[in-house]
Amino acid sequence: MPLVKVKRHFQVTMPSNMCRMFDIGVGDLLEIVKQHNEIVLKPVKVVQPGQVYFYSEEWQQDEIKAAKGDVFGCFDNIKKGLKTLKTAKI
Repeated sequence: MPLVKVKRHFQVTMPSNMCRMFDIGVGDLLEIVKQHNEIVLKPVKVVQPGQVYFYSEEWQQDEIKAAKGDVFGCFDNIKKGLKTLKTAKI
């Protein structure tokens, strides 16, 4: 484990390999939590209010289905695809 030094204004510098490992960049937010007798830093991603739904479990599961082609299936031609979409109960 690398040691870091507490500097003026109680700032610490995270080792670059740890930042890469956890995809932490300049300006990112970290939550600081006391667990037992330790300090834990947790990366936090802020989501704009209008984008919250896209990060919901329901949306993410639907994205996985769509990526696999499980939503309406794969079609041999455009006519079959359009017919399926027109009759789909969405």
